[in-house]
Order: sequence, then structure tokens, then C-alpha cells
Amino acid sequence: MHAAAQAQREDDANVTDSMRMFRMGLEGGKPAAGQVGAQPEWFYKGDGSIVVAPETAISVPAFAEDAGEEPELVGLYLNDANGQPHRIGYAVGNEFSDHITERANYLWLAHSKLRACSYGPELLIGELPQHLEGTSRITREGQTLWEKPFLTGEANMAHSLANLEHHHFKYAQFRAPGDLHVHFFGTATLSFADQIKVQEGDRFEIELPAFGRALRNPVAFESHDNQAEQPSAMAVL
Repeated sequence: MHAAAQAQREDDANVTDSMRMFRMGLEGGKPAAGQVGAQPEWFYKGDGSIVVAPETAISVPAFAEDAGEEPELVGLYLNDANGQPHRIGYAVGNEFSDHITERANYLWLAHSKLRACSYGPELLIGELPQHLEGTSRITREGQTLWEKPFLTGEANMAHSLANLEHHHFKYAQFRAPGDLHVHFFGTATLSFADQIKVQEGDRFEIELPAFGRALRNPVAFESHDNQAEQPSAMAVL
């Protein structure tokens, strides 16, 4: 008994923060109706200015270490005049991320997510299927460079949608009247895991047959000339 307890303590000490969060979701991410479940891990991707339309190029910043797709289910919400959020529907999303930066240090996770992203082109209104199967693909010069299936839908998620929505909209700043929210619900399939490195002109293709047309975006690399200059001191009047 004591040996088992010691082994458990050693195992707990070696578990990463990411794994602890994952376990918390598995154990408490789908609470019973009327109950509040475990808090999910999430990060803020900005004010919407980084969203690009389907078929439009996803820009890779000159400072980026990686340019990787993240095929995800997306929820879209609109706050009414009283600040009450309403779910409009669901879409296919490519969150896009810098996975090298993310893996270098867990505290850089938010930095890795402040990149362009895209969703659409179709909007699914109504009940979301519990189980969804899709395909994530990268093409180069018209040929498939990499392709893998991915699963989504509540049956394949650690947290229920209701729990994710609760822990997002419990914050007053996310309930400003008239605001539109785009919530990416996470992924488990990455070309980065297979050592794929995209090039200028490669194209991401993410499709969920239940949603209609696939989400497609070419990749465009920014030059260092496009980076912002260092802030200068303001003159005191």
C-alpha cells in the first residue's frame, strides 16, 4: 500500500501542467445539469482583427518559429443588448499556432496563439452532432503533402460545451452588449507532430462533411520589413 502511494506521489510530481489540466477535464469537464465543472484551459486570441476569411492567405509573422494548422470546431456567439450571450451556430476553424514557441516554454502558450486564424465558410445552425469526423490536409503545388483524420463533437471532448461556455461567459468583460465571440474548442491532430514544415504558397484544407464546404487558406510569410518599429519616447508638452 505504501509503495503504491509513493509511486503515485512520484507520478504526480512528474506530470506536466498540461496533463494535469487534461486530467481535470476528463474527471470534471462534463458536470451534471445545474452543476459547474472543472475550469478549462483557454487563452485570448485578440479582438478579431486577426481573423482572415476563407480562401484568404494566413500570414506567418517574420518572428514566428512555426506555422502550423489546428483543425477545430468553432462556436459563434452574439451578446444581446442586455449582455446575454446567444449561440448563433458552429463552423469549421483553423486556429493556427506557433508550436515551437508553445513547446519551448508553457508560459509562452498565449504568445503562440496570437496569430492569424480563420473559420467558415459554412455555418451550422441548430443541434450539433455528438460525433464528428473530419480531415485536415496540407497541399503543395496541387499535391497532398500531409493528411490526417480528426474527431470533434462533444463525444470526443473532455469538457461539455455547456461547461466551456459557462467558464467563458462568467467574466463580465466577455458579456459586453453587441460583442461577437468566436470560440475555438481545441484540437488533437497536428501536422507539426509529423515534422511537417509549411512553405510559401502551401494551403491548409480542413473539412467536416457535416458542415458542407471545406475551409481553405493558403500560407503567406511576412518579411522582416513588415515588423513594427520599436516604440519611441513621447515628447512631454
